[in-house]
Amino acid sequence: MSATKQMEDAVFYAAVSIADAEQRFQFLGQACAGNAALRAVVEEMLAAQAQADSFFKKSSAALALPAEKFPAPPAGGAGPPPKPVVDEYVGSLVGRYKLLQRIGEGGCGVVYMAEQSEPVRRRVALKIIKLGMDTKSVIARFDAERQALAMMDHPNIARVLDAGATETGRPYFVMELVRGFKITDYSDQNNLDPRRRLDLFIQVCHAIQHAHQKGVIHRDIKPSNILVTLHDGKPVPKVIDFGIAKAIEGKLTDQTLFTAYEQLIGTPAYMSPEQAEMSGLDMDTRSDIYSLGVLLYELLTGKTPFDQKELLQSGLHEMRRKLREDEPKRPSTILTTLHGPELSVTAAHRHIEPPRLISLLKGDLDWIVMKALEKDRTRRYETVSGLALDVGRYLDNEPVLARPPSRTYRLQKLMRRHRAVFVSGSAVALALVVGLGAATWMFFRERDAREQAELAGEREAELRQQAEAKEQIDQAAIYVSQNNFEAANEILDRIQTPPSRPSYDGVMAYRQVGEWLAWRQRWAEAADRFASLMGIDRLDAWQVVTLDYQACGVLLAEGGKRERYDQFCLAALDRFRSSTNGDLEGRILKTCLLFPPADSTMKEIAPMAQVVADYYDPTPKESFPPWPVIPLALWEYRRGNYAAADDWCRCGLDRGGQIQALNATVRIIQAMADQQRGRIQVAAQELAPVRQIVEARFDTSPLPGDNQSSWYDWVFARILLMEAAGLMEGNNANQVGDQAPKQPGGM
Repeated sequence: MSATKQMEDAVFYAAVSIADAEQRFQFLGQACAGNAALRAVVEEMLAAQAQADSFFKKSSAALALPAEKFPAPPAGGAGPPPKPVVDEYVGSLVGRYKLLQRIGEGGCGVVYMAEQSEPVRRRVALKIIKLGMDTKSVIARFDAERQALAMMDHPNIARVLDAGATETGRPYFVMELVRGFKITDYSDQNNLDPRRRLDLFIQVCHAIQHAHQKGVIHRDIKPSNILVTLHDGKPVPKVIDFGIAKAIEGKLTDQTLFTAYEQLIGTPAYMSPEQAEMSGLDMDTRSDIYSLGVLLYELLTGKTPFDQKELLQSGLHEMRRKLREDEPKRPSTILTTLHGPELSVTAAHRHIEPPRLISLLKGDLDWIVMKALEKDRTRRYETVSGLALDVGRYLDNEPVLARPPSRTYRLQKLMRRHRAVFVSGSAVALALVVGLGAATWMFFRERDAREQAELAGEREAELRQQAEAKEQIDQAAIYVSQNNFEAANEILDRIQTPPSRPSYDGVMAYRQVGEWLAWRQRWAEAADRFASLMGIDRLDAWQVVTLDYQACGVLLAEGGKRERYDQFCLAALDRFRSSTNGDLEGRILKTCLLFPPADSTMKEIAPMAQVVADYYDPTPKESFPPWPVIPLALWEYRRGNYAAADDWCRCGLDRGGQIQALNATVRIIQAMADQQRGRIQVAAQELAPVRQIVEARFDTSPLPGDNQSSWYDWVFARILLMEAAGLMEGNNANQVGDQAPKQPGGM
């Protein structure tokens, strides 16, 4: 491709993304200054595209007619009209997908809402190359998007479902239909306070980090590419449009082309300096970190560091200079420049008073944002996880790693901006400094350097340990994805102090390795994996976390680690004591009652037991779900109310149906209650068949499960079985001892 053609394409792609006619005109004047031929070609291309769009909007009905039924040409015409180029339109079929509605349009692709009819019926999003733009470079970039998304497997990234090509050879791909709003619009419409905005931002960071681990840079992170949808009433951001993603290592497809010279890829207001510079410097994941910094800036202030309209009006070269050289204002500073009504509206959208908003941004949030926006990418966060961790530290009132730049660094920046002044005055300044304060300056400098070196050494050691742990966890996650659980377990076993906030894949690695070990009855190792998971999992919903707690509790008990089990119970009670969700409290209550608690622990448990009882109190026992019966029956048993425990057990047996683990656990509790009430023979009869069922379950490895019970339900039952067996053997021994002196001949 010639340099002239590359320049024409670059200016055209930039201009076609500007919807406002006046802004587009101003942009062309700047980009084509002094080059009338270039402007003429670009304007011709823009006119052709507008004509094609208008034609297909007005003539979709005509496109459905066969060629022979087109209206006859006017008299004197030169024959039949040329056959129009067929494009996909609403109502047509693309493969097995029926196009229902156009919902989006980018520089080279059109997105439709479509309906899939087989093998399942569902609504999807279908993206396809725009008519007249299926050039080699556009197709290569479009295909790269398809391949990039296909590698993603993360709850905050839109999933790819299918891919193919139309009858005319234009590629398309089908992805999850995300019904939501831009992250900035959603935040403003719901007046989210800064903390909730930061929570959403952290989820976006986890998604981008996942993409980086898969070897893909997004390169166009902006609010319109992050949609917020609701899952069970909880806002979930979804990252979409990897249309200009670039592989970090290797190429995504055989057709991937080098970015054309002088062709800007991305959105100027969110573009990193090195992305705008288009030098020989290869881009890496830190370009996405800059864009995330812009997004965070906008979420907090409602503004971007550089105004998009001003950038476009300034022309290509001036725009690139601003992005490379001009320093943006701090978030708190930009708010002070807003006029009264504008500042009030901005603060109202963040559910906070204007003075408090400015005060909130000063300090840590300012430094976090500005570290992500550093012109020198070596001074930005090294990874997206590092940015997310610092935001998390701010939310947890912990010290953040984004520190103010040193005085030396600020002096270097000042000298770079005013080079001529510093050069002309350097001789005089140097003479004064050397003559009056050299000795004193050297003394203080040496002292400061020594103190800074000590602090830097400590911080470096801490960060190195955290970084090494994260790398090890990421490697373990890769082994898990390859089903090499033994290798993953060996890596996790070597990590002495897991990072406080690993990636989503890291959390999954601990959980899946722990499950794998439990299935093989390697209880001690499984307990260590789940115990580590208790300290690091802040990413999953409470339903998943409480299942992890159930697993950890029974593993510690099964491994005979009573002291660690007691510590675990106190930590679980402390974490969930304020919950009002009876289901959640029931899971924790059940786990903490597996061993008879100490009197002090029983006092800690009592409020939780009351929450569970109140949660199910209006429900008749015959309508109870089966599993909550266990914590309620076990609670009554532990506090000596054996009749009430027996009543709950009978309710559980009525409701349990074919759930073997539940029925076995309920019968064990019932047998212990009967034993305590003096019904010794009945208790023995109840326990005998249950013992055979439970022991048979553990005769093979891996531990077999069923559709309604998990392995930890069976481990829970076996631990209670051991307690019941010990109880009955002890009572029987006491009974024999009491009767021994009464036997004939006994002495």
